[in-house]
Amino acid sequence: MSVFESKATVNKPIAQVYAFLADMNNHLKLMPDNIEDWESTADVASFNIKNVTKLSLKIDERVVNSLIRVIPAEKPPFDMELKWELIDVGDGTQATFTINADLNMMMKMFASGPLQKLVDEETTNLATLLS
Repeated sequence: MSVFESKATVNKPIAQVYAFLADMNNHLKLMPDNIEDWESTADVASFNIKNVTKLSLKIDERVVNSLIRVIPAEKPPFDMELKWELIDVGDGTQATFTINADLNMMMKMFASGPLQKLVDEETTNLATLLS
């Protein structure tokens, strides 16, 4: 299992950060520029990663002010889990975004860079949007 992780501190209360992340409609605002054909509800988002693949993701678990776990809604090119973990740090919220992906050696060579870029960009965009 390959793990890609990024952290950011958001200058907003944990309840506000959780409410934003718990709605898949908001996740488009966190995505990089190579996302196309976005469709979402509060629980599911489907989109194309330009020149790579189509994905459909759904929220599998919500723990208020703590965790949002996202899994594929349809068969992905590889098994994966995405997690947002939130911690109250007094003057804000620490948000950790993790992607766990079951990548074979060939996929790891191809996908590691883009997946790490994705987690880094999403946490950066979260901190920028909510600060």
